[in-house]
Amino acid sequence: MENRFQWRLFPLLALLASYLVFFYVQSYSKHSQNKCSLLPYQHFWITSKRIVTPQGIISGAVEIKDGKIASIVEEVEKLWDSELWQIIDYGDAVIMPGLIDVHAHLDDPGRTEWEGFPSGTKAAAAGGLTTLIDMPLNSMPSTVSRDTLNLKIKSAENRIFVDVGFWGGLVPENAFNPAALEHLLNAGVLGLKSFMCPSGINDFPMTNASHIKEGLSVLAKYRRPLLVHAEIQTELETPLELEDGANDARSYSTYLRTRPPAMEEAAIKELLTVTKDTRIGGSAEGAHLHIVHLSDSSSSLDLIKEAKRSGDSLTVETCPHYLAFSAEEIPDGDTRFKCAPPIRDAANNEKLWEALMEGHIDMLSSDHSPTEPKLKLLEDGNFLRAWGGISSLQFVLPVTWSYGKKYGVTLEQLASLWSERPARLAGQELKGSIAVGNFADIVVWEPEVEFNLTEDHPVYIKHPGISAYMGSKLYGRVSATFVRGNLVYKEGDHADAACGVPILAT
Repeated sequence: MENRFQWRLFPLLALLASYLVFFYVQSYSKHSQNKCSLLPYQHFWITSKRIVTPQGIISGAVEIKDGKIASIVEEVEKLWDSELWQIIDYGDAVIMPGLIDVHAHLDDPGRTEWEGFPSGTKAAAAGGLTTLIDMPLNSMPSTVSRDTLNLKIKSAENRIFVDVGFWGGLVPENAFNPAALEHLLNAGVLGLKSFMCPSGINDFPMTNASHIKEGLSVLAKYRRPLLVHAEIQTELETPLELEDGANDARSYSTYLRTRPPAMEEAAIKELLTVTKDTRIGGSAEGAHLHIVHLSDSSSSLDLIKEAKRSGDSLTVETCPHYLAFSAEEIPDGDTRFKCAPPIRDAANNEKLWEALMEGHIDMLSSDHSPTEPKLKLLEDGNFLRAWGGISSLQFVLPVTWSYGKKYGVTLEQLASLWSERPARLAGQELKGSIAVGNFADIVVWEPEVEFNLTEDHPVYIKHPGISAYMGSKLYGRVSATFVRGNLVYKEGDHADAACGVPILAT
């Protein structure tokens, strides 16, 4: 009798145990999910009088459910009548698609003392960026093969607060090896990147037009872009030895003379000998070439405009530092401003803004290129030997807005330049706009709020002191950043867990 009772009891105990395990797993899963967000729920509404949508700016509400935008409404009164909804009212703050930066160096793995996935993506979230596309160089090793891409992916796991995709590298080693490039593309890179001048990184050597032509022919099959650093070294005066102070290495004008606009113009002329293949019916139809960080607003830009008119599949970006700063105002020895191509004069700056506002420049990117402070040679102030690169990731939204107000930049233009067009370049159909079905990647910010970018302001890049933007007075404070519906940043606080998603092409 006792054995029969035990026999009947075991199924009951097993059933009870299964229920306990079920509720524990559900509770643990919910708890873990909540760590990804500063909100305790996954279904809610956000409202504002200024929501930037593809159809224009509306006053209304966005429904977010399970990481995506479920609906958008302009009549919010009905929401307030219901007790069923979790509603966050942002008042007059702007709700805009999260920014997508297609040109960021996170230096992870291998050079995390320069930046790294945790610090870089925390900075991105605090600046309203919800997606970064990581460049293949400055990490160690460079991302030029399937194996090195896998190192990137592994390093990013559980360490990114926003979504991160990856460009692969086109270098002489793989350019004439279609199988190697296909392995890299099949592994998930969103496209390729090459340099037409020395990159400064030993395992990322420069390419020429022949390498680029080969790369485009492979990329055509995948319909993914090739990004190019367009500068070609010419016979230049390189004043490494000073003569009576005339070529003072602490003077920015000395460095500027070593990288004249002719370097960009020569590279773009060479590029245009192969971009004609990207036209309809061309041998590389389906491929696309994207020129990164254009700084020359004269001859180089004219060449690009003509190529577009001829039907070449071609886009171009510039960066906030070329729009915010001019060569004349860079102090002697302040190597925080060194980058390549260089920041040019005020007249060039004005023409860049004109081209941007007229649509000849397609998008903006940060070219966030950090390093260790010691490599910027801040004490010596030697522009010729200091590492080049502007640390800017967290600041690009307020910088673009603050300097763009003079030229009449609109919220809709910001969304196009920083979200919609970059999403298209990176092949991200569910990102870049506030639209039903898209991922709920959203920034909430206050364009009218002024702040000083000082050490008292929360800054999350690894080395704030080397940023050329420190000390600036800016407009446009970021209040909140949502990535796939998770509130990852709010007024100085980040979510407990880094739940960004590595983005891989399929």
